Amino acid sequence: MTLAWRHLQRALRLEISSPRIPKMCPSLSRAFWTSVTKLGVHTKPRMPPCDFIPEKYQSLAYQRVLEINNRHLYPPRTAYFAEPLLLHQGHMEWLFDHEGNRYLDFFSGIVTVGVGHCHPKVNAVAQKQLGRLWHTSPIFFNLPIHEYAEKLSAILPEPLKVIFFTNSGSEANDLAMLMARAHSTNIDIISFRGAYHGGSPYILGLTNVGYFKMELPGAAGCESTMCPDVFRGPWGGSHCRDSPVQTIRKCSCAPDCCQAKDQYIEQFKDTLSTAVAKSIAGFFVEPIQGVSGIVQYPKGFLKEAFKLVRERGGVCISDEVQTGFGRLGSHYWGFQTHDVVPDIVTLAKGIGNGFPMGAVVTTPEIAKSLAKRRFCFSTFGGNPLACAIGSAVLEVIKEENLQENSQEVGTYMLLELAKLRDEFEIVGDVRGKGLMIGIEMVKDKVGSDLLLSLWLLGGSER
Repeated sequence: MTLAWRHLQRALRLEISSPRIPKMCPSLSRAFWTSVTKLGVHTKPRMPPCDFIPEKYQSLAYQRVLEINNRHLYPPRTAYFAEPLLLHQGHMEWLFDHEGNRYLDFFSGIVTVGVGHCHPKVNAVAQKQLGRLWHTSPIFFNLPIHEYAEKLSAILPEPLKVIFFTNSGSEANDLAMLMARAHSTNIDIISFRGAYHGGSPYILGLTNVGYFKMELPGAAGCESTMCPDVFRGPWGGSHCRDSPVQTIRKCSCAPDCCQAKDQYIEQFKDTLSTAVAKSIAGFFVEPIQGVSGIVQYPKGFLKEAFKLVRERGGVCISDEVQTGFGRLGSHYWGFQTHDVVPDIVTLAKGIGNGFPMGAVVTTPEIAKSLAKRRFCFSTFGGNPLACAIGSAVLEVIKEENLQENSQEVGTYMLLELAKLRDEFEIVGDVRGKGLMIGIEMVKDKVGSDLLLSLWLLGGSER
């Protein structure tokens, strides 16, 4: 069983009873099952072979784990399944539960385990560093942070060469907000509707997904603008995306122009003219919007948007927490697929293959602006163990050609999924790039009434 299928079951209420997720209305349920039952036996997925034998689970009884969870852990941990999955061991692309069941992990810890669970090289490096030095704080030099900083900066374009290490993506985006305001001396920051940039009180102002929102003062100076979604938005056509698969919408655009892009740029200009001050601090963007369903923008949009932001004195921040480290296949970084170079880049998730780690990369000028305004310090940022693991991850991506694998396997998956879209009424859209792929299920293709938006893939780059 794949974890992608378990999450599909969760979203469609096939086996969960959480009141947080509404039950499908009968018409949507019929739409789903009408399409599913058309699938012949020959199309049902089969598990690839695996010669890894997991250790036998010999710890707490499942019911005892469930009791501890319900009493002491945050409630959403039980919201995914009627019988939550108790994972016991991982090996590369495989996960094993307490009963020994094997899962092909498409989920990868929310788009995090890019080189595989317990990769032998990453494990060996971690074990070696564990026996040498765990922690020093940034006050002292240590070799892993310097080695890693040099490796990471080498795969980023000029002038992105100064690195601040953090412990998570939310923390990285918090710091990037602070940098943008310190450097520009302005307040207003723009982000897309549907964007997810983190859950801390400060960054929640830029996270524009309703169920993450709270009434907090950190939203001051944060403004949302229309997401240029060429499938569900008001404008879109058949040539908009940088993807092997386009929308089913038609257009009459010439090869070198995009009317949808032009319309969305006008909306962006309207936000700049009416919702923010004449001088702004910056613009936060995910190269592909992740949490809201792998949403891609029209080609050329970000290039024009970045120009408009910089004309207002703002800096451009690329949130690469999900899109970075070769996941998109054609390029190492998501911003490169838009032919832009941001002023600040934020990293997390795949940076440590599951080890808690994040980073902000910026220019020397912006780093100096922050240094003039405040002392920037993180007790655990740049931890020797984290940096050693980060170095090993970079080496594995290069040695095992995982970026190229993302391109090859992702393109194959997209094209094959597009065939299902063309065959089944319930599949409204297939989109993505490399191994960041989304499927949008609809009640019908004409009305495109939303049934379900999925991250189908976004897991290991293997």
